[in-house]
Amino acid sequence: MEFRAEAKYMRVSPQKARLVLDLIKGRRVEDAINTLAFTKKEVAATIHKLLRSAVENANYLSQEKGFDVDVDNLFVKRAVANDGPRAKRIRPAPMGRAYRYQRRMAHIEVALAERNAAGKEEMATVVGDEGVSARSAATKRSSGRTSGRGSTGRTKGKAKKKSAGSKKAAAR
Repeated sequence: MEFRAEAKYMRVSPQKARLVLDLIKGRRVEDAINTLAFTKKEVAATIHKLLRSAVENANYLSQEKGFDVDVDNLFVKRAVANDGPRAKRIRPAPMGRAYRYQRRMAHIEVALAERNAAGKEEMATVVGDEGVSARSAATKRSSGRTSGRGSTGRTKGKAKKKSAGSKKAAAR
């Protein structure tokens, strides 16, 4: 099972948030919290708060809803920072002009999952779906094969022709 927490419209560039999120992907929750506590980026405090929220979501489902969740075996399954809306701003420039710039926002999402004793992620299974999942996996394997046309996807002997206008433009 997956336990998520989201922070939307954060006033940080998604690129800067991804730098910190890459530090905690795949780590155990305790290690991720320690890493965030000693990271000098400003967004680390926000991600730390978000990670604690995801842990509390797991703890709530464990206690109140009756799910069997061991909070000590949680790890960061997914941590993403997507683009949010951009605020367009204008900065004064010399000689009465103005320069436009964009202030970026990010939607940050952290998802936790539980590892079993073997170190692998536990997947929730639905009774009666065993045969269906085996068939769908077989079709995925067979659909990934190429049709023998080569790696470029073009058929043999056909090349892209240039028009006379593009030859003249290239000669200039």
